[in-house]
Amino acid sequence: MIRRQRKILQALAVAGIAGLALTACSASGGSTEDAASDAAGDSTTSETTDAADVPSWCGPNEISFGLLDGFGGNSWRLVTTASGEEEAKKCPSVTEYLYADGQGDTQKAISDIQSMVATGVDAIVVFPDAGEAMLPALRSAYEAGVVTVPYRVNPGGEDGVDYDVWIGADFFQSGRDWAEWTLENFPDGAKILFLSGPAGNSQGEDEGTGAKELLSDAKYEFIGEQPFEVTNWDPALTQQVLTAAIAKYSEIDIIFSDFGPSLVGALPEFTKSGRPIPALATSDGNLLGCFWQEQQDAGNGFDMMSVATGNDNVRLAVQTAIAKATGGVVPDKGEGFIHPKFEDSVSGSPSGVQCRSDLSMDIYLSAQLDGDAQAALLK
Repeated sequence: MIRRQRKILQALAVAGIAGLALTACSASGGSTEDAASDAAGDSTTSETTDAADVPSWCGPNEISFGLLDGFGGNSWRLVTTASGEEEAKKCPSVTEYLYADGQGDTQKAISDIQSMVATGVDAIVVFPDAGEAMLPALRSAYEAGVVTVPYRVNPGGEDGVDYDVWIGADFFQSGRDWAEWTLENFPDGAKILFLSGPAGNSQGEDEGTGAKELLSDAKYEFIGEQPFEVTNWDPALTQQVLTAAIAKYSEIDIIFSDFGPSLVGALPEFTKSGRPIPALATSDGNLLGCFWQEQQDAGNGFDMMSVATGNDNVRLAVQTAIAKATGGVVPDKGEGFIHPKFEDSVSGSPSGVQCRSDLSMDIYLSAQLDGDAQAALLK
């Protein structure tokens, strides 16, 4: 079901409502109510946003805007969706916000796009989890005159033919960042176990390609299934994979993983087996950072670096869609969203490993959305 919000965004700001209005599945899979929408309904104040505060990508034409998820039911998606809505609220020309969650059902995700187009929405941003299966629906929306911007997952197709533009992420660079850290900290070589999501996912394939280009010397050996061990980004399956790897390989120096928090339940398997926890090159998460700190305190320390988990990939997609629909300045997508380096326990640059033990373990400290705001969202 599409949930609809009619808001004068300036009134939200005057009412002191933070940019956390969100209609999505909670981390446990249930739906959450949109508190900001309720508050907005009570507000009768309409203020004109100072022109100096309006970003260049926000043009003068008023629009309705929709954000669609293929699967919105985990903490990463809740934070990402809230970040997308927060970005949309920066543009006063967005007078209506819509959100739909496909709930992991490809047919529902397709139907959500079709339903949103039928409402007369002007622009949509879509996380096409199902990849190329979403392409016909994206193309239909684009051909209907709706500004259509898929992001992060590659749906296939072509910019300007099947949709306006795909805002991808440079996962290739993430792999290079892991590799550079490996070269610096393991100059004599290493055995590397790489864990990614579903079989054939483009994120893991790109990360692996980027890493292996720099780690081409034979002293760096990628062990396990190639191009990566399949975990579906599921903590339970991750634990199974690591348990099997511990039994099979007597030496694992580094684990590459593109979903760091999923490792936390599995890493104690090393200590149970009387082995040190390997170094990690991964993506951030408060759960992982606090686990690292706990292990340091317990004398089971290990080295770790992370790149930002990428919740803010959605912001560039939102900016692009709104710019095209409102007549604003379209931002340069470049090579897509770059996951910046975030933590490094060895060099401390750009930051040491971070842990907010006072907040939910499900937050992502690399996200622009404030940690306290994320914690409130995930309650």
